[in-house]
Amino acid sequence: MAGVRPGDFSGEAIVLSCLDYGDSDRVVTLLTRERGKLGAFAAGARKSKRRFAGALEPFTVLRVELAERRGDLLFFSSCMVEEAHAGLRFDLARLGHAGHAAELCRELCKERVAHEELYDALRAYLGQLADREADPAALLAFELAALEHVGLSPRLSDCTICGGPVEGTILFDPPHGGAVCGSCTSMAFAGAVRVEAPVREAMEALQQAPPFAASIAEPQLRARVRNLVRRFTHQVLGRNPRSLDFLAQVGIEG
Repeated sequence: MAGVRPGDFSGEAIVLSCLDYGDSDRVVTLLTRERGKLGAFAAGARKSKRRFAGALEPFTVLRVELAERRGDLLFFSSCMVEEAHAGLRFDLARLGHAGHAAELCRELCKERVAHEELYDALRAYLGQLADREADPAALLAFELAALEHVGLSPRLSDCTICGGPVEGTILFDPPHGGAVCGSCTSMAFAGAVRVEAPVREAMEALQQAPPFAASIAEPQLRARVRNLVRRFTHQVLGRNPRSLDFLAQVGIEG
């Protein structure tokens, strides 16, 4: 088709975040299945109610046409809402969990690098979250799935230093990538934490289960697993996701 550039994109996309720009425009971060994370400029989005009609909201699934102009910058040519996920917008817990999932995907993905399984996981998670109550174990399971889909999953069944199997109490060492066996504890980094077998096994179960099939009913065990997951995510990102501040401020378990 005439006028189409190699960098143009047409397809489905999930809105991860929006940033107001100037008096009337928005810069939108999208996750696509085929092209990974994309930033796109929505000219006049804050003034044109007719053109965008509330489509540029986080967690919305869109059908978009993006045109490449001015180098690599993409502009919205058109967009249409495919799934608004309205069910999660009127509940703080669902909104907070969706925000954390979206921020993880935004921070874990590089520009224009496809992560098809991560896209599918986020789309499924948001759809389920819109129809169900927010479940802290499901959010932890999604976080572990997101790490796995970008090749950064913590290793729990074998030692990250010697490669041997781990049993019983281990050290959990995020800089090394996960579990450290008893024979290798002297090589662990400062800050590695001791983890008993039930906690490690619960975390492994979350790794292996689809998010909304995951469950850790006992609050204390769930809290210990959460601490490990968040330590690992902090190591990967170099910081704590800002979405966790929102969850803490409103008193929602994430």
